Amino acid sequence: MTGTAQTTEEPPPAILVDELTISAHVERIAGQLTRDHPDGVVLIGVLKGALIFLADLVRAITDIDVTVDFLAISRYAPDSGRVQILKDLDVDVEGREVVLVEDLVDTGLTLAYLLSHVRQRAPRSLDVCTLLDRPVRRIVPLTVRYVGVEIGDVFVLGYGLHQADLYRNVPFIVEADRRVVLDRPAAYVDALYGAGAAPLRPNPPSLRS
Repeated sequence: MTGTAQTTEEPPPAILVDELTISAHVERIAGQLTRDHPDGVVLIGVLKGALIFLADLVRAITDIDVTVDFLAISRYAPDSGRVQILKDLDVDVEGREVVLVEDLVDTGLTLAYLLSHVRQRAPRSLDVCTLLDRPVRRIVPLTVRYVGVEIGDVFVLGYGLHQADLYRNVPFIVEADRRVVLDRPAAYVDALYGAGAAPLRPNPPSLRS
C-alpha cells in the first residue's frame, strides 16, 4: 500500500498508545464491566470507530453474558453535535444494563445526543465506556464511567480512529499532525503500513492512564 509521502518538513506520527498498553486497558475495563454487571450487560458500539475496541473488549469478557448491538450515526451540521441515526438498535434494551462504547469521547455533544436516544428505550442503567477520553475539549459535562486513557488536545489515528477511512486497522494509536492529514489523508500510509514503514517515535507526554 502506498500513499502520498510526507515531506521532510512534516513531523512524523508518534506512537501515543502502543499495542501492549491498549491490551492492558481492554483487560482492565473488561474486569470492571464484569464486576459491575454480574447479571450481564448490553454493549452498544458506535460505528465505525468503536468496532475494533468493542470486538477486543467483548472477547476479554468471559464470565458474564454479553449482548452486542450497534448504532450508526452521521453528522449533518458541522461542529453542532447534532446527528442522524443511520442504524438504530435491534436489541430491546428496556430494563437492561447498557453500556455505550466509544473509541473517543471529545466535546460530548454527539455522545449526549446518543445517550438521550438510548434512554428513550428505558434501560435499567446506562453508562459510557471509551478507550480514549479528551476532556480538555469537553463542551457538555458528561460522566464517562469506564475510561482507558485520558489524552490531551492531540489528533489521533489508528485502532479504529481514521481520516477518510484510512488507518482504522493500524493496531496502535498514533499522534499525528492534524493539518497534514486533513490536507492529504493518505500522507501517513507509507509510514504506518508495510515492511518499509519507518520506526515511530515513542509515546509523547500527552496522555494519562
